[in-house]
Amino acid sequence: MPTSESSFVRQLSGWKLTSKRYTESQMENVGMMMPDQRKRVMVVVDQSIHSKHAMLWALTHVANQGDMLTLLQIQVTPNFNNASSSLVTSLGTLCKACKPEVEVEALVIQGGPKLETVVNQVKKLDVSVLVLGQNNSSPILRCTEKFVEQCINRVECLTIGVRKQSKGIGGYLISTRWHKDFWLLA
Repeated sequence: MPTSESSFVRQLSGWKLTSKRYTESQMENVGMMMPDQRKRVMVVVDQSIHSKHAMLWALTHVANQGDMLTLLQIQVTPNFNNASSSLVTSLGTLCKACKPEVEVEALVIQGGPKLETVVNQVKKLDVSVLVLGQNNSSPILRCTEKFVEQCINRVECLTIGVRKQSKGIGGYLISTRWHKDFWLLA
């Protein structure tokens, strides 16, 4: 485990990799890839509880031993501060504590439009699965829902929107290209 925050948070540039688009049959088997195939799972994180739920869901349902879990935080404001790196560092530490056999990397990207930044990073890093936290449907939070839907439709890998059900019901609502608000009791 890295000892300093600066070594844990990495800025990546110059990678030239291709991305994969998954079919519906491949989506069903994403958690059961061959042991010698490493997946790169990316979770877009921010200050919301929804992104933390998505990160924990990805850790427990998608990432396996030897896989790489990338936590991506996008800074739209030009001033980068320690609060940004401390968020991804603390989430990365939580991931390593929960599932030490999964490699964790945290990226803080200063960029323009959030959607374009996510699309570019998925291509650059050759991401297998992108996981996004979804809010409960409310008129106030529609912009986040729109962002998740745009990612599901534009990103060239398996993209999953995850929404934790209410406390009384349990489980998760999962959205992909093929299913919207599919209830997963787990």
